[in-house]
Amino acid sequence: MALRRVIHEKAALIEQFKSNNSVLRNSLVFLPTAAADVEQSIGKTSESAQSAARSTLISVNKLLLAGMLYSQSASDDRGAEIQTELSQLEAASQVLPSDIRERLDIFGAHVRTILREQKVVNQLLGRITVVPTAIRIDEINNTLSGEQQHAAAQSRQYREYLLIFSAVLVALLLYAAIRLVRSHAVINRVNRELHSANENLEQRVQERTHELRQAQSELLTTARQAGMAEIATNVLHNVGNILNSVNISADLVSSTLRTSRAQGLSWVMQLMNEHAADLGDFLTRDDKGKMLPGYLSGVAQALAQEQQTMIKELDHLAKSIDHIKDVVARQQSHAGKGVNLVESLQICDLVEDALRMNGDSLARHQITVVKEFAQVPVMQLDRAQVQQILVNLISNAKNAMENVASGSRQITLRVGMVGDSSLQVCVKDEGEGIPAENLTRIFAHGFTTRSAGHGFGLHSCALAARQMGGTLTAHSDGPGLGATFTLQLPISTTQG
Repeated sequence: MALRRVIHEKAALIEQFKSNNSVLRNSLVFLPTAAADVEQSIGKTSESAQSAARSTLISVNKLLLAGMLYSQSASDDRGAEIQTELSQLEAASQVLPSDIRERLDIFGAHVRTILREQKVVNQLLGRITVVPTAIRIDEINNTLSGEQQHAAAQSRQYREYLLIFSAVLVALLLYAAIRLVRSHAVINRVNRELHSANENLEQRVQERTHELRQAQSELLTTARQAGMAEIATNVLHNVGNILNSVNISADLVSSTLRTSRAQGLSWVMQLMNEHAADLGDFLTRDDKGKMLPGYLSGVAQALAQEQQTMIKELDHLAKSIDHIKDVVARQQSHAGKGVNLVESLQICDLVEDALRMNGDSLARHQITVVKEFAQVPVMQLDRAQVQQILVNLISNAKNAMENVASGSRQITLRVGMVGDSSLQVCVKDEGEGIPAENLTRIFAHGFTTRSAGHGFGLHSCALAARQMGGTLTAHSDGPGLGATFTLQLPISTTQG
């Protein structure tokens, strides 16, 4: 029991070592890439910022070398030096552009991970080394040696018994042979019964095989229905998001019609009908008549404004309905109809449309939206797929800030280019954040942390991004620190 407990303890330490070492190796692998990203961003800075940028680059290279050396030979002094250098780098980065600061944050996160995990890995190695498995094995070996000697003595005694038993066994074999000859008829009868049982068994096997084939066919049918159900669920989820915008536009048009100034025209017509015989005198001499031209002018202006509002909302309503049609058409294309929904679009317009579809909900939750849109060209994009992703990401960001104080609720939308080959849209919230263990599971089908969630939205968004040749990723520094979802799409793709 002691050996088993020691072995279990050592196995648990090894598993923990493997986990922490995996995180450490991941940061070591990505640290040079993060440094290269910083260097690439610094290369694009203006001349006025070159001095601070060069100083920052030197610090990054020192940290890169120090991090690699720390992974080979960790010490508290070297860790303290790296931590000091990191603090200085963070202070110096405040004067740099935001894109460089973001890459410096990523680089710093990897360095901190190396500092933290290397120390943990070294401690685990020390603990694994001191687990006393060898002592327990020696104790068991000594015990086994004594048992072996005792077994040898018993073996000699058993050999003597074996000689006696052998003689008895020979006698029994002779008796059995005689009985075997006499039982030949019984054996033949048993063989016939076995042959009959074998035939019955073959028939039952054939029946079971037929039943298994039928069950397989039913399972295939069930699998197809499950696939159809998942597609239908995704369609309903996406259409449901768009219908929220349709309801908002319809409610606004309905409210405008209910409160329309056009109702005052009936009062005007009633007055004019009452004074039809002396309309001229009524309009020029009567106090109420003198007010009619100004009142009619105000009604005309109000009606014109109401008309513009309803035209705008009807246009939004038509766009939302077109979006629903695009979502349905996209699902039909998966069914083999070959519909090509790629068109020339401006991504910033699609982001504005997605914001409008979530506008009423954002206003109701008192959420501030910050837009950071860079100049990007018109591109070949799938409207339905991109809007599906953007609407879901904005809605999820809003949901993530339900428990945040109203003054701190902010969503930042960034649109820009990654080099010359990719388009990038980032949706950042200041919400509840994502635990590290959930970052790899958040796009799985059915995974959700919300009591009212269903786990379809992010899964369908990740699939849509993959179908367009792009990626959808999530980043969070931990619970309570917000999250950033990044959609990256290639500029030139073949979609259909």
